[in-house]
Amino acid sequence: MKEQLIKAMQNNQLVDLMYISQEGEITKRRIKLISIVGDRFQAFCFTKHAKRTFITDNVLAVMPVLRKERNVI
Repeated sequence: MKEQLIKAMQNNQLVDLMYISQEGEITKRRIKLISIVGDRFQAFCFTKHAKRTFITDNVLAVMPVLRKERNVI
């Protein structure tokens, strides 16, 4: 999992991830990675519109965002 996160950060790529909080809540987040240090990483979370710190071991799945979503009028 950590290798996927490192690759996404190196490629400046957005990712969707499934994350389980310390309280056991599972959420889907769209993030842009900022830094990875040890077992934690910082990212801008588009779901919460804020910079967040995540624990690598709590990431359940990582899916790269291959194309930008666009509004259709």
